[in-house]
Amino acid sequence: MNQHTIEQQEWNNPDNWSRKAWLGLYFSKRDPRLFVRKPILASGWTLNFARPSAAVFFLRIVIFAVLATVI
Repeated sequence: MNQHTIEQQEWNNPDNWSRKAWLGLYFSKRDPRLFVRKPILASGWTLNFARPSAAVFFLRIVIFAVLATVI
């Protein structure tokens, strides 16, 4: 089984998505990708929150947004 097949299986597994799919929250430790397409009509991208780098990326965006509104 190659990596692409594993990524597709993980993406298709409903257990890896938040119960509210419209939020597009994705959690898969087996999927190495940081960004994945959302399942609802491919309406954008989301982070794979099972990756530690996703939390760092998300926090940087939040900090930037807060600083941008304060300054």
